[in-house]
Amino acid sequence: MDLTSSVAVVTGANRGLGRHFAAQLLERGATVYATARRPESIDLPGAIPLRVDVTDPESVTRAAKTAANATFLINNAGISTGARLIGGDLDDIRREMDTHFFGSLRMTRAFAPVIEANGGGAVLNVLSVLAWAHPASFGAYCAAKAASWSMTDSVREELGPRGIQVSALHVGYLDTELAAAAPADQKSDPAVVAAAALDGVAAGAPEILADQLSLTVRKNLGTPLTANG
Repeated sequence: MDLTSSVAVVTGANRGLGRHFAAQLLERGATVYATARRPESIDLPGAIPLRVDVTDPESVTRAAKTAANATFLINNAGISTGARLIGGDLDDIRREMDTHFFGSLRMTRAFAPVIEANGGGAVLNVLSVLAWAHPASFGAYCAAKAASWSMTDSVREELGPRGIQVSALHVGYLDTELAAAAPADQKSDPAVVAAAALDGVAAGAPEILADQLSLTVRKNLGTPLTANG
């Protein structure tokens, strides 16, 4: 995909990895709709602020009508409540699933016909190494990302014949607000990860493994489970 002529919609573009995606796409010559629940928080010169709450169907529908020239969707918006699946608050678990799984699916369903009508393009889903590794302390997050991984593979099969490539980005901890509590030496530079992901989309890669941890875990998915997982 030629990103220089793309019209991108980036969710959660007001900070963290999403902001790096938006900034780097602008540098590559793309038109960028930078979305956030509070569009006034978008501070990227050249970006088009767009209000999107991925958990609100009406918000998503309005965004697809506004960004009617879109050819590239990046489902980046995310949260981390820290909820465990047994002891955690069920509302927090629902929030994680509604944001990561249903939110990304909702955006993809809304923008697929838009991208197809504009001659085809791409969708990039920001996933995580925790789609594959499932520590109990991040139970809700892991479950939502695992569901999103499954969803990504399914919609890839559906959208490919419609001229829309679908890529998944897997990465461990990023040096962003979302992973503020993680050890500094375990964090990746979000600018480097964004560049690798965009290069992967441009090359048509269905899966982008952005750090050594993701490469290692992906390689060992077939390892038999122990009693403790």
